[in-house]
Amino acid sequence: MHLEKQIGQLLIVGMQGPLVTTNSPIIRDIHTRNLGGVILFDRFLHEKQPDNNIISHQQVKKLVHDLRDNAERPLLIAVDQEGGRVNRFKAERGFPVTPTAGKLGQTTGTEQTTIAAEQTAAMLASLGINLNLAPVVDLDIFPDNPIIGRHQRSFSSDPAEVTAHAMAWITAHRQHRVKTCIKHFPGHGSAHADSHLGFVDISNHWHNDEIIPYQNLIDRDMVDAVMTGHLYNRTLDQDFPATLSHQTVSGLLRAELNYDGVVLSDDMQMRAITSHYGLEEAVCRAINAGIDLLIFGNNLDYDPDITNKAIRAIIKGLRHGTITEETLTAALERVEKFKRSLTVEPH
Repeated sequence: MHLEKQIGQLLIVGMQGPLVTTNSPIIRDIHTRNLGGVILFDRFLHEKQPDNNIISHQQVKKLVHDLRDNAERPLLIAVDQEGGRVNRFKAERGFPVTPTAGKLGQTTGTEQTTIAAEQTAAMLASLGINLNLAPVVDLDIFPDNPIIGRHQRSFSSDPAEVTAHAMAWITAHRQHRVKTCIKHFPGHGSAHADSHLGFVDISNHWHNDEIIPYQNLIDRDMVDAVMTGHLYNRTLDQDFPATLSHQTVSGLLRAELNYDGVVLSDDMQMRAITSHYGLEEAVCRAINAGIDLLIFGNNLDYDPDITNKAIRAIIKGLRHGTITEETLTAALERVEKFKRSLTVEPH
């Protein structure tokens, strides 16, 4: 396969609007660049529009079908459907609503989490969506955390409770053949700032307990994928945030926690990355760190040519030696393995 089409498999990119045509940039990317995945959003933040890819059940089902119908290889269709505020499928559009992780974590046992996860996974499967970028396994360490604690996105401050609820969530999704992704490694729960808006230093607040849920879930073979947070922690890497850190991804996550599956970046268009790194440096450092799938939400910012730009940056890095062929090959192999068990059609 041509190098450009190989690298296309390492990208998950967002699109604008509720439908696609043969002239849509995302269809062009799927056709000509072998794009690995598409991420869907309910709102279009770049233009401050209340609607984007998700309007109704039938519309989303058709959109997903049209996207998949244009792909030569299995296509990841991803969404952030955690419940509560991080809820792309809204009640006013006819979709079922589930509680926040915080509310679920306050209940006795994990029965309510199983019910919510079952409801979520069944809905996603019926639409043909095969990757839910959830559950959050961050610990609720700092309740006033602007992106986790305030929105009750964490099940608990107790690693054992977080592990139990995450296992219930993942099990329900697996029953519907919907992949999950635990996030935000190495832990966003202690942060005092929001990485969507800029640089986040967790060095003085982060605790080793924050990796316990990851270790527990990896040990139990309950991890489909891991997402990194754009979080700087000088105790793990004195130079780079987790997404760009070889010590954090290849060192801590892969070597120490013994995780050999797919790793996704958080949105590479978040200010924690774009305010400090150019596109070429960011994607090359992420791939070299051990990231397999780069997400460009195309929602905080919108660039219809972002897939081409990211591919060109990776090819340039490969030719200049800032990305090794061995690293690129390993990423491609992990993504291919990840896709082998994807649901082919909605059910």
